[in-house]
Amino acid sequence: MVLLFLSKVDRADWWRQELTARVPGLEMRFWPETGAREDIEFALVWKPPKGEMRRYPNLKAIFSLGAGVDHLLRDPELPAGVPLCRIVDRALTTQMSEYVLLHVLRYHRQQPLFDRQQQAHEWRDQPQLRAHERPVGIMGMGVLGRDAAAKLVALDFAVAGWSRSPKSLPGVESFHGADGLAPFLARSEILVCLLPLTQATEGILNRDTFARLPEGAALINVARGGHLVEDDLIPALDAGRLSAATLDVFRREPLPADHAFWADPRITVTPHVASIADPRSVADQVAENIRRARAGAPLLNVVDPAVGY
Repeated sequence: MVLLFLSKVDRADWWRQELTARVPGLEMRFWPETGAREDIEFALVWKPPKGEMRRYPNLKAIFSLGAGVDHLLRDPELPAGVPLCRIVDRALTTQMSEYVLLHVLRYHRQQPLFDRQQQAHEWRDQPQLRAHERPVGIMGMGVLGRDAAAKLVALDFAVAGWSRSPKSLPGVESFHGADGLAPFLARSEILVCLLPLTQATEGILNRDTFARLPEGAALINVARGGHLVEDDLIPALDAGRLSAATLDVFRREPLPADHAFWADPRITVTPHVASIADPRSVADQVAENIRRARAGAPLLNVVDPAVGY
């Protein structure tokens, strides 16, 4: 029983420790030292090279090292018929909600404005809306979006969600589909993107989207860099359509040192750290799926390639 680990950003030794403790007899190999490729039954991967997964003829399952699988679905040579599983993990979800709440609260409580006043040695209070007067919109109502929405509702924010199909969550106004996007955006003073990256959502954060938001809205993108048309962001800030943006994900990572986002004080940049898979909890799901695959049982959190999640 052999699992291939392929990631340039995750600690291989940590994953080995956690997985081998849960799956007796599991042999782990670390790319590019694959050994005999026909031995490999499972692959635990993050952004493998295109065409890499088709080189293993006996794969029973591919496990993404993150909640998203767009990094795999971009591969035109991804082997058909091999189940692809994403991570659904309570710790991962909690981290994401922490990040979303942190930055929603920053904008709601006007912290960027107070930071500027501090730099100017300026002591001045500001009018403050109450949470129920602050409309927050969450794009994407999957596991991550629903959890963040529920936590914002608990803080009394006016929360709405937008998704491909109708969703129902207590205290959350629901919008869906193409017809629901414009009215959803029109009421969202803080816009949070937690969408999966698919052909339908590529570039959805663009000048047309920004133009439909209330003037001076704030943007928080914690989904994928491909959702944002980067060339449209600074012009939207300059025009006052947006007042601020928090970005944790980018089209090119690491973000190049000469990128304009680094130096713009209206943009908060973080290095794709909103939510990181922790082997201490995620290994349970991977181990369970290995057991299920070997027993011929249905796997957990299988992705539908046709919809992208």
